Amino acid sequence: MNNFYKNVLCFILVQAIAITSLITLSSSEPNKGGHDNSRWIHPWFKTWHIYAVNGISKDQTLLVHCKSKDDDLGIHNLTVGSEFTWKFRPRFFGGTLFWCYMAYDNLHASFKAFWDNQVLYNLCDWGTCFWIAKDDGIYIRNIPKNRDDYYCNWEQGRL
Repeated sequence: MNNFYKNVLCFILVQAIAITSLITLSSSEPNKGGHDNSRWIHPWFKTWHIYAVNGISKDQTLLVHCKSKDDDLGIHNLTVGSEFTWKFRPRFFGGTLFWCYMAYDNLHASFKAFWDNQVLYNLCDWGTCFWIAKDDGIYIRNIPKNRDDYYCNWEQGRL
């Protein structure tokens, strides 16, 4: 197959994907129950927002360092009640992974902050994840159930 036909096929494929995503994203009819078949498209075509929040009750500064294989988001020192946030679009063919290290006082925790996973998508309401550092560990905001779910403990010492 020569380059002209390859380019035409590629163009048709890209247009089909774009049209499919516009149709599923622009539907004005609310979901009437059951499974929402359009959600499988969303993780790759939308911008995700991730928040790291200092929810420690003591007046402690929280060190936050988040990164992916491609992007180091830097070290941030958060006062109680403040947050660090970033946004991104996942890789089309999957494999997007962000992880964070948090520390305060003489405690630390490392955890995945975003990965390709249906359970995570649901917890984050398909677009916004909140990771909250609390006195007893790290929590993820369960948006559909309007609660914070325990995720992992603090460990003694700093890395």
